[in-house]
Amino acid sequence: MDLHLKGKRVLITGGTRGIGLACAIAFFGEGAHVTIIGSSPESVARARNFLAREHGINVAGMHLKLDEREDQKALGEHLANVDILVNNAGAIPGGGLESLSDEAWRKAWDLKVHGYIDATRSALPAMLERKSGVIVNIIGIAGVMPRYDYLCGSVGNAALITFTQAVGAECAKQGVRVLGVNPGPTETDRVMTLYKARAQQRFGDESRWQELLNDLPFGRATRPEEIADLVVFLASDRASYLSGVVVDADGGARFANH
Repeated sequence: MDLHLKGKRVLITGGTRGIGLACAIAFFGEGAHVTIIGSSPESVARARNFLAREHGINVAGMHLKLDEREDQKALGEHLANVDILVNNAGAIPGGGLESLSDEAWRKAWDLKVHGYIDATRSALPAMLERKSGVIVNIIGIAGVMPRYDYLCGSVGNAALITFTQAVGAECAKQGVRVLGVNPGPTETDRVMTLYKARAQQRFGDESRWQELLNDLPFGRATRPEEIADLVVFLASDRASYLSGVVVDADGGARFANH
């Protein structure tokens, strides 16, 4: 199936590992020109070296701290010529109200919630002028399955789901699509950290985090490559009538009876 992505200019925030890195591989495989954003020169260099060594992939890279206002503005300067923006940068910690300080809560939202909103705000004017472009927000299933032990992330994700739906519906009038994906637990370092926090809260022992994975659909977490394939499809012409849609990629866990 030709996804018509050859030559498209793709920018991926949080592109140095996990789902973002998998997206870089998938878009490159479709012939797109890919730029990844990471939070440090070391993370960007490590990801680019990995892609070149293991996959023969050459991508551009930039390091920006997207929880800082100046770097959010700097990112905006690079978005005028982007055909596809994938918002993926975000690492919201687990825990309830008593577990997160006000500073930690605000810093997490500055990176993910405000980071996604600011990047979208920066990318849209040029896309709307061209009457073409796609923004895909990698959000998270906790936005529709809120948990107290992931309260900051649940509330932030719910806000981004609503943001994606409203902006996607409006932008479709001018040929631009805005969509989202809600991954369930995914095989990444960040998910391990989150599950350790949940195990600490539930059992008083973070080393028991793997016990929390036993009841997942298909008996496993989803793989980054599976989410990346969905993102690439949504960004392609094959999904040209979809906008304002947020796909729950959780293996049906939202509707399972336990």
